[in-house]
This record gives sequence, C-alpha cells and structure tokens, in this order.
Amino acid sequence: MNRLTWALADGWTVTRREVTHWTANPGQLVAGLLFPVMVLLLFGYLLGGGIAVPGGDYREFLMPGMFAMTMVFGLEGTFTAIGNDVTKGVTDRFRSLPMASSAVVSGRAAADMLTTVLSLTVLIVSGLAVGWSARNGFGDALAAVGLLLWLRFALLWAGIWLGLKIRNPEAVMALQILVWPIGFLSNAITSPATMPGWLGVIADWNPLSSTAAAARELFGNPGWANDTWAAAHALELALAWPLVITAIFAPLSVRAYRNLSR
Repeated sequence: MNRLTWALADGWTVTRREVTHWTANPGQLVAGLLFPVMVLLLFGYLLGGGIAVPGGDYREFLMPGMFAMTMVFGLEGTFTAIGNDVTKGVTDRFRSLPMASSAVVSGRAAADMLTTVLSLTVLIVSGLAVGWSARNGFGDALAAVGLLLWLRFALLWAGIWLGLKIRNPEAVMALQILVWPIGFLSNAITSPATMPGWLGVIADWNPLSSTAAAARELFGNPGWANDTWAAAHALELALAWPLVITAIFAPLSVRAYRNLSR
C-alpha cells in the first residue's frame, strides 16, 4: 500500500509539471484546443455543402467523426512530449531521482487525458453551437464519450512507446505527418464506400472508423449505409480495438522505458 501511495503521489507530481506548462505557455494550449474547431468549421461549412448524408445534415454526421479524429490527433502531442523529454535528458533526470519508476509514464498519461477531456469539451460546445445535438439522451451520450476516451487511452500507450523509441527530431516531425492519413483514412469525414475498393476496406477496419460509427449510433446522429461486417459490428470493434492496442503497446512502453540508456 505504501508503494502504491508513493507511485500515485509521484505520478501526480509529474502530472502537475505538465499542468504548470499550460499556465506558463497558455498560447500553446489554446492553439491545441482550437485546432479541432477550425477543422470542424473547414469541413462543416466550406467542404460539407457538397456532401450529402442519407437521412440527415452533414454536420450531424461530421461531429462524431471529429470527436474520434481528435482522439487520434492527440497521439502527436503524446509522442512529441515524450520524445522531447528523452532528447533533452529530462527523463534521465527523473530516473535518477528517488521516485517511482511508473511516475513518468502515469503522469504523462494523466496529463494527456486531462488535455483530451478539455479538447473534447471545447469541441462538443462548438458542435452544439453549429447545430449538432445528441439525440439519444444523456446515458447514450455518456457512453459515446466513454468510447472516445477509451480510444484515446489506448493510443496514449502507442504514443508513449513511439516517443521513447524515436528520439530524432526529424523522425518525430515525419511521424506527426503520418498521423494525418490515419485520421482521414476512415469514415470520420466521408463514407469508405466512396473510396477505391481496397482503400475502403482499410478505412472500414480503421479503429477510428469503429469508434466514430459507434459514437454516431449512440449519439443518434446519421451515418452511412454500409453492409460490411466491420460497419455492422462497430460498437463491438470500438470496445475491442483499444483493448488490442493497449495490450500491445502498454508492455512495449514499459519495456522501452526500462531499457532507456542512462
């Protein structure tokens, strides 16, 4: 029990370090929170007028997809922050201190989840402002938010592992660019049925697509008619994909942290 209390206290200290960065550099935090809103306005008003959604308004369809894309784009912040700390020697300094070895990872995870909750809150408020609404009641809406955060939690481990393994700034920049195809190669913006056959299959099985489709169902928002197995079992896949991602990358992250050279 004492070890657990020690680990939680040290993890909270690392989380407070990240929160202190927000107050010291609020511009970066505000820019991160407003970026998904700008993407929403871009697709909702500039490009969405040419996209017809069966049974509903395109912005109603778009919002759950934007929520899911925000979870994926948060991956950039995780591996960038971890990579910077490793490159600058901050992680090595933490390892030399009398603190729980799990604190660096757990503190980073807690800080990123706090950022995600803030970002999701801002995006939900923006969605309500442009006419989106959750039509299936509070319980289903809360379940949809839970699925979104479940995906983000899983991707945290992927981001931590990438940040620990890729320390070259140029490689980090290249990886940031590669996150975008993961977000757009999905049903978040448009239907996989409109893509070439092989590309549509990849988009259909993208974990982001499962979470976005499940969130649309829970929010009561319109979606694309799709008779594929993945589309028909979106809710089950939205629960399963993050579990698989966590099972793969959580042990890899722990091993990578333990194997860091001093």
